[in-house]
Amino acid sequence: MTNTAETHALVQREKGKKHMIQRRLVPAYIFLIIISFISVFPLLWMISAATNTSLDVARGKIMFGTYAMQNFKNLIASQNLAGAMGNSFLYAIVQTVISMFVCSLAGFGFELYHDKNKDRLFSILLLAMMVPQVATMVPLFKMMSRAGLLNSVWAFILPSISTPFLIMMFRQNSRNFPNDLMQAARIDGLSETGIFFRMYVPIMKSTYAAAAVITFMNAWNAYLWPKVVMTDNRAQTMPMLIANIASGYSIDYGMLMMGVLFCSIPTMIVFFVLQKQFAEGITGAVK
Repeated sequence: MTNTAETHALVQREKGKKHMIQRRLVPAYIFLIIISFISVFPLLWMISAATNTSLDVARGKIMFGTYAMQNFKNLIASQNLAGAMGNSFLYAIVQTVISMFVCSLAGFGFELYHDKNKDRLFSILLLAMMVPQVATMVPLFKMMSRAGLLNSVWAFILPSISTPFLIMMFRQNSRNFPNDLMQAARIDGLSETGIFFRMYVPIMKSTYAAAAVITFMNAWNAYLWPKVVMTDNRAQTMPMLIANIASGYSIDYGMLMMGVLFCSIPTMIVFFVLQKQFAEGITGAVK
């Protein structure tokens, strides 16, 4: 009986401690709920606005409406939505694929074959991160114009194929690449190219996923540089299409929000699909 009573009292004390901890966490939960709502509200309002008329959006209506299909019809009637989406996908995918190869190869070389000269070169490369984009825009435009690359995918991607940030990220994460494994592969007769494609790429897949998310989002959301080099409306991207709608004398806010929704969906899908690998790649995890 005594042991049973002591056990019951111990259980009651543990329950009391648990309830006390939960009560202390209530303010933290409330704070996190408020912050989460503030973070998600713009997305919810964008979706809601895409289903309402322009007048309802201007009045600040938050509830979902029944005007989504009409907004979509107005959008495809007044803008080349399919062309802009196709251009954005083409530019973003090509830039992501080429940038992944170039930046990972550079990071692989800087870290696994590094010496003092390469370290100095890498330090100089990092200084390029401090140069604002607008400072190089005019020279780059002249280069693209003289090369006859305006209104082409190459004018869009060439200035962004190799970025110091991605090279730095690949180099930092390459420090976790097992050097003993590379030495063993060399002993087995595997070439340096084989080491990169057959060992480095699979092991660094989390870093590739993180870099792919960053590159794709930057390419998809790019506006200023495409606006400079894409002088033909047939080469416009989704951000340029949204800007065209917003620059009209009379703005149809419902149609504008429908365009913003279409512009946001691909980046949201990419992030949600790769969010686990993105977190691993950012923290330097190697598998």
